[in-house]
Amino acid sequence: MGRLPGLGRRARLPRRRQALCAGPASHRPPRQRSRRGRPQDRRPGAVAAIGAGQLRRAGRSDGGGHRRLARDMRRLLTFTCEGATLGATLDEGKGPIGLLMVMGGSQTRVGSHRMYERLSKSLSENGISCFRFDRRGVGDSAGEDPGFRGSGPDIQAALAAFRAEVPALTRILGFGLCDGASALALHGDGIDGLILVNPWLVEAEAGAPPAAAVSAHYRAQLASREGWKRLLTGAVNFRKLIRGLWRIVTGRRQAGLARDIARALRKRRVPSEVILATGDATAIAAAAELRTPLYGGLVQATQTFATNSHTFARPGDEAALLEMVEQAIHSLRR
Repeated sequence: MGRLPGLGRRARLPRRRQALCAGPASHRPPRQRSRRGRPQDRRPGAVAAIGAGQLRRAGRSDGGGHRRLARDMRRLLTFTCEGATLGATLDEGKGPIGLLMVMGGSQTRVGSHRMYERLSKSLSENGISCFRFDRRGVGDSAGEDPGFRGSGPDIQAALAAFRAEVPALTRILGFGLCDGASALALHGDGIDGLILVNPWLVEAEAGAPPAAAVSAHYRAQLASREGWKRLLTGAVNFRKLIRGLWRIVTGRRQAGLARDIARALRKRRVPSEVILATGDATAIAAAAELRTPLYGGLVQATQTFATNSHTFARPGDEAALLEMVEQAIHSLRR
């Protein structure tokens, strides 16, 4: 999120959402080859599985090249969305619950810091099938990137492909980080429950943290001796301070996305749980919105963890995230 205005030399909050969620905007889809070296047919059609032998060769692109995965555990797939061929990965568990995983920003299905790849592996070993995919125009997928607001067709096509690949599933939940969570909330028709991680509910100005994050920063500074010392000795940049206070005053005007998501959740009445990193600016803004009457009765539980990493990349974060996701799945599977 860059530096927060006013008090404090350097912001303790993470970088802005675009940097955290963003990845390469588009990559050219790789040509998959058969064992004899002939190019495979990549024409749009039904779900197409890539063979186990190719999986071992392609593992590096899916974040798992350093070890060999079980033949019956992870599969690379393709499916179609409005004429475009999309890349996907299925980590199949042995239980009746599935998790459809939606990326944030233009991040590929591996996830920032391999978050999605690691989480999928751990959950599938515990019986939860995980299906993650690159939306159009991202990673291994063809087409133009529609952004999270226009990704409804991608999510619905992925959901249909997931059901076709694992027909024994009795319940499919959605998991999304940042605007991946927002996309699920907006377009998650047919999904049985949602796990929204640091959801993107407030669209702040480019390069600026949300108003709620600025407010939390000032409260923390004014509660400390160092903050008051900087204020009284003139070590504060008053131009930034005034700009930050103005952002707090006018911040409520920028909650259009929060209203859209609340309306979508209320319309579908899908059970939803939220996971928040307490020091992350996006999560701080989301927490402020979730406390408003607009979200009354829409979220059945909120779990929090003390980290400022938007993608749970600090030491100990991965295990904590896995535990919280498993707890949410247990609650939503009923």
